[in-house]
Parts: sequence; structure tokens; C-alpha cells
Amino acid sequence: MRRNRDTQPGWAEVTPKALFLNRREIIAGALAATVAGPAAARIAAAPSPYSTDAAPNTLEEITSYNNFYEFGWDKGDPKAHAGALTTDPWSVEIGGLVEKPGSYDLADVLKTAPPEERIYRFRCVEAWAMVIPWIGFPLAALLNRVGVQPGAKYVAFETLLRPSEMPGQRGPGIDWPYVEGLRLDEAMHPLTILASGLYGEELPKQNGAPLRLVVPWKYGFKSIKSLVKITLTDREPRTTWNDLQPREYGFYANVNPAVDHPRWSQATERRIGAGLFAARQQTLPFNGYGDQVASLYAGMDLRANY
Repeated sequence: MRRNRDTQPGWAEVTPKALFLNRREIIAGALAATVAGPAAARIAAAPSPYSTDAAPNTLEEITSYNNFYEFGWDKGDPKAHAGALTTDPWSVEIGGLVEKPGSYDLADVLKTAPPEERIYRFRCVEAWAMVIPWIGFPLAALLNRVGVQPGAKYVAFETLLRPSEMPGQRGPGIDWPYVEGLRLDEAMHPLTILASGLYGEELPKQNGAPLRLVVPWKYGFKSIKSLVKITLTDREPRTTWNDLQPREYGFYANVNPAVDHPRWSQATERRIGAGLFAARQQTLPFNGYGDQVASLYAGMDLRANY
């Protein structure tokens, strides 16, 4: 499913592919020799056929420019404040309409399926974009493992609530903890992954360590970070941004250049790392993954179901 598209960033705008591959192999070889268990497996993950051919943004760009409101509202706040977050021990509570509910230790969760490298486009609702080399495995593998009951139609997600280490949770603006949700068929789609790393390394804290959701055809706020709870349900779950501004942020949040945000156009996007004077790029429906996911929404009005 690798494809070259005219709208992809040029090699000069991002890390050279050869350098990225060489760096990843060096890290994998060095760490695999000294680290046992899930961490070594994540480092040594193989590329996936679901990856894009677009070159990834640099590690510095990915880890320095992002939204993680639990640590503050500015793009640099996550990197500045996330270092205090305790990610070990960590567990994920899985419940609702499942056959095997319980609290699962992170190490156990990571054993669910072999890790893969997924180089995905990332499109923020704020109209900026990146390409990120995640390490993870399909969410469907975990849901199949715990057993989805017949009545389940949606999957709800919840982020860690820990104001002592997440200064953004101490202030007003959001009803913490951050929550998100997907329709069950979206959650089971092979593009939907749980990521525990990027660039061949463990996931940085400012990017949602130790475990986050990645749904590449939706705006970035759907890809909830620092995940602690997954609940299967028969009704559409509440989601944080839809609660805050239902007119601006719908439940589906599929990337759609034909549906503008009430305060800005979604027809084009700014590529992080492309340079101050670089032309904006055309936004692709479903962030370029339409040939794989458009069938999920057959017959739906994507303007009404934004």
C-alpha cells in the first residue's frame, strides 16, 4: 500500500531516508544486545506495508511541536514539562462489553502482537501536518484478545489523570481526564494502532508515552495519548473536544478538505519542517487513506457527520 503522491514533502524538507534507516539500524543493534523483553522488540520492529513512502519529519520536529494539553497549551509545553511523568509502572484497564475485562500491565499489553513500524501522515485539526514513524501494533489485536461481545458498537478511551505530574490538568478549560472514542469498525481497522514508540525508540513522554492511539485518517486530537482505559460500549461515547465545542469538533473528525473548521479552511495544510516560505500543501480526503477507509462511511453525509 506504499504510494508516491505529488503532495508528499520533498526529501530536502525532512530527514534523508538513508540517514533515518541507518540511524534506526544502529539503535536497534546496540539496544537489542543489552535490552531484553518488549523494549528490544519495539526497537527492532520491521516496516509495515501500511506505511507511506513520504519521508518522516525529524525527531526534533516531532518531539518539540505538538499538542498535549495535560502539560500546557503551547506547542513547546509538552517537551518542557512531560519529563516529570511517571510511566513505569503502567497499566491499562479494559472493560465494558468484553469477555476478559481487567487491568492489564503494559508489558502484557505489548505482548499482544508483534510490533511494526508504521510511517503515517499526521494531520492536526489546526491545519498543520507531519509524517511520523510510529512503532506499534493494531488495536484490533488487543480487542480480539479480550473478546468483543456482540452488543459492542463503540470503543471509548481515557487518558491518565494525574495533576501532580501533568500541570495542564490543574487549570480550567477541559473537564479532565481527556476522553475519546471510535466506532467499533474504525477501531478494528488495520490502520488503527496502539503506538509505544517512534523513530526506533520508546515513545517520548511528550508524544503520549507509554502508549497512545494513532488513527491516521482522522484529525490528530482523535489519537488519544498516555492511554489508561479502554471501554467497549453500545452507545457513542462522549469525547473531550466535542464536549467543549460541538459545533467545531465532531465525533468522527475525519480529515476532510471540503469541510472547513468554522474559523479556518481545511483545504490546505502547513508542513512542519518545510520552511517559513514553503507553499501550503493540498489536504487529501481522509489524509490520503481514502482508498483504505472510505468504505467505512459509505452512504453517510460526511458534512453532517463531521
